[in-house]
Amino acid sequence: MILCQDIKIGTCIDLEGQLYFCIDFLHVKPGKGNTFVRTKLKNVVTGRVIERTFQIGFKLDDVRVERRPYQYLYQDDMGYVFMNQENFEQVTIIKDLINGVDYMKEGEVVEVVTNATSGEILFVDLPIKVVLKVVYTEPGLRGDTATNATKPATLETGCEVRVPLFIEEGELIEVDTRDGSYQGRVKA
Repeated sequence: MILCQDIKIGTCIDLEGQLYFCIDFLHVKPGKGNTFVRTKLKNVVTGRVIERTFQIGFKLDDVRVERRPYQYLYQDDMGYVFMNQENFEQVTIIKDLINGVDYMKEGEVVEVVTNATSGEILFVDLPIKVVLKVVYTEPGLRGDTATNATKPATLETGCEVRVPLFIEEGELIEVDTRDGSYQGRVKA
């Protein structure tokens, strides 16, 4: 149990049987009345964000979570197989629990978040930016850089992103795993 005034960004709480991560909070002291805490909470399972206000002194059930590095090995019929970097134990995780699964390549180290008391895997987080190779894209037109025109490019993981016209096959680019946006070229 923690008091609502002790909540911080990243704190995991159990609210009405659902697990939520705090993504934003604000202590409010109005001119009249009691102080309260306004929070934005993200559901661990659905990803839905809700806003909740708590009076100071309200008790919340906190959940202890562990973040551990795992290496992605391969995909099979059951899901995606990862190896714990500390004890080399292998675990299979379903696609729905992996954030940014389309941008994950074999051998990549990701962060697996688990409930420390039950051992249940909550979700898998890829790094915010990953470097991927362009395997196919149409050739761009020389000198056509006056506009912010983009074209589709297929990456080594099989996903497709929009890139500027000057990007060619074989180049390495940086991609944001949260929304799949092109971030820039990477020197090899």
